Amino acid sequence: MSGGHPGEPHDAAIAGRLNWLRAGVLGANDGIVSIAAIVVGVAGATASLPAIATAGIAGLVGGAISMALGEYVSVSSQRDSQRALIGKEIQELHTSPDDELTELAGIYRSKGLSEATALTVAKELTAYDALAAHLDAELNITEDTVVSPWQAAGASALAFFVGAILPLVAILLPPEGWRVPVTFAAVLLALALTGSVSARIGGSSVARATARVVIGGALALAATFAVGTLLGTRLG
Repeated sequence: MSGGHPGEPHDAAIAGRLNWLRAGVLGANDGIVSIAAIVVGVAGATASLPAIATAGIAGLVGGAISMALGEYVSVSSQRDSQRALIGKEIQELHTSPDDELTELAGIYRSKGLSEATALTVAKELTAYDALAAHLDAELNITEDTVVSPWQAAGASALAFFVGAILPLVAILLPPEGWRVPVTFAAVLLALALTGSVSARIGGSSVARATARVVIGGALALAATFAVGTLLGTRLG
């Protein structure tokens, strides 16, 4: 019979899943702000719907690819490091198992166990799965949680794409006079939602996180609209 309360998560990978969820929310947030800034800036310079659509779609495609590439490179480095650490542990367990047992017992002694209890725990865990015991105690990873760069790249690109769709639709559907106001309103509401979700995931203040992201997004939109209007006036 397992311990813990019904419905309470005890999966060791729960923190990793929360990090993925938070990364998805932040990726969507990047898509919202980036594409909104582009289309609002272009709308400030010209009322041409094809020009606005072209800029927005180009930004969406380029941004999604950029996010995916950046995440792939970053996570590939992390995966290589994890695999190298796992390989090192395998080698050490093969060449010096007694030293590794002593090291594992020392880790548990540092956590407050008595010397005898720490040694007993180390021996039992080593007998059950020596590699898993060392990866968990020393590195806080498992062989099953080695990150996938392709998965990370796909998730990042998808999150950006989903976020980017909103400002693109908001700027293209309304009549000319309503394009910018509708986009501002839609984007700020979406940012308030993503800020709230991100804060709840991280356990921080919802009001503060929401205000931060909404104010930042509003400033970005106002700045790009002003730049677009100025350039459109001077170059038109």
